[in-house]
Amino acid sequence: MPHEISKYDQKIVLEALHNCIVHQDYGRNGRVVVTESSDRLRFENEGTFFEGQPHDYVPGTKTPRRYRNPFLAQAMAELNMIDTMGYGIHEMHERQAKRYLPLPDYDLAEAGAVKLTIYGGVVDAAYTRLLMQKTDLVLSDILALDRVQKNLPIPEGAVVHLKRANLIEGRRPHLHVSALVAAATGGKAAYIRTRAMDDAHYAKLLTEYLAKFGTASRTEISQMLTPKLSDALTAEQKISKINNLLTKWRKGGLIRNTGSDRSPRWALAEKKE
Repeated sequence: MPHEISKYDQKIVLEALHNCIVHQDYGRNGRVVVTESSDRLRFENEGTFFEGQPHDYVPGTKTPRRYRNPFLAQAMAELNMIDTMGYGIHEMHERQAKRYLPLPDYDLAEAGAVKLTIYGGVVDAAYTRLLMQKTDLVLSDILALDRVQKNLPIPEGAVVHLKRANLIEGRRPHLHVSALVAAATGGKAAYIRTRAMDDAHYAKLLTEYLAKFGTASRTEISQMLTPKLSDALTAEQKISKINNLLTKWRKGGLIRNTGSDRSPRWALAEKKE
């Protein structure tokens, strides 16, 4: 059944905006900038992240001991505009997860600026369906799965835990939703596109092709095998994969080059008595 939600949660948007205002470094004479794209909001304010790092506040266990603008923070807290207990970032993540959408992203790469992205659309449908199906997931698991859908690295311990729970599959850096979850959430087609086949499967495709057509150039082999490779691989990785397969099959006596080194044509190797 379709599940309709508003594009943005008003409380999340206000929390993000008010945090920009209260933590702005006004000595830099800058502005708070809010940019809306088709599927996300981006908040930018001047000054480094004050008192720790964003991920320190996600679990909801850290309380800031000081503010860059203490009088402004006190005034905004009395007006119920911000939470001085440090739960604001935690609540933004929890509310976004309950909306089945990607979690907020903080970007501190630019010196003297804090950038926050709030998503209003789906990044990976499998992730969204997973949150809708498995409502008992803890926030730490959702955080890790969110990074997987965004192709961001996660700690080795998280990889082991999620694999044991059958929530992810693949090898670093190409992790994706597992077959079990894909089947449960309707993501079977996406799983097939990203799942890596066994090398024997590719060998069978090539031998059937060569048995029918006799020989094949490197370009023809690429045209046949490239669409069959995992979508998790880049174009360069697919080229490298096919090169490695050809070398493996040649050394293994499956195929032979009937052309030249510069313009090879591959055929099935002659069977030995």
